[in-house]
Amino acid sequence: MSEYLECVIVEHNPAKKTIDRAVIWLHGLGASGHDFEPVVPQLGLSDDMAVRFLFPHAPQRPVTINGGMVMPAWYDILEMSLERKVDIAQIEESSQQIHDLISREIERGVSPEHIVIAGFSQGGAVAYHVALNYPERLAGLMTLSTYLATNDNISYSEANKDMPILIEHGTHDPVVPVVLGEQAQQLLSEKGYNVVYHTYPMAHQVCMPQIQNIGKWLNEVLA
Repeated sequence: MSEYLECVIVEHNPAKKTIDRAVIWLHGLGASGHDFEPVVPQLGLSDDMAVRFLFPHAPQRPVTINGGMVMPAWYDILEMSLERKVDIAQIEESSQQIHDLISREIERGVSPEHIVIAGFSQGGAVAYHVALNYPERLAGLMTLSTYLATNDNISYSEANKDMPILIEHGTHDPVVPVVLGEQAQQLLSEKGYNVVYHTYPMAHQVCMPQIQNIGKWLNEVLA
């Protein structure tokens, strides 16, 4: 049995060069690594870039807010209030699994400063924890329709103080209220991070204008 999370792999490499960029993109609760797979061709990435997208599958675990039902989940969510208590130990466990994927990309020849950590909803909460704690400079952090669940448990690595951060949220999100995206943007901006924050008139989802904007941002941070 592999020590790594199983991943859906999509490579953007029109010029057939050696892959030297990577994006590790985490899905939301109950979804899978296939969730954002169709997005890659729609991003409009530069033909000059060779990028490996990794979409890991979350482990199966019981989720309290869903009556203890077992489903793909990065961590257990204990309540759905704005404070939404979560299982911090499981976030840290999932974060370590993403650290392992980063290490594997480094072994494959991708420098940490050419790796973006991204996540949607529950996956975004883990992405925050991974990137803000990571001891080496990363290319960027992208969080979609999510919240910063572990502020009190993050060491805020000095190596990533100037890391570009993209936060995006739907203004009509009934699952993760937009105020939680605003709170994360405000907190990180106050800490001196370079945060770009966008909202879209949508629910708990992604939309084509957003996908195009994500592509532009990736072209910049992975250049």
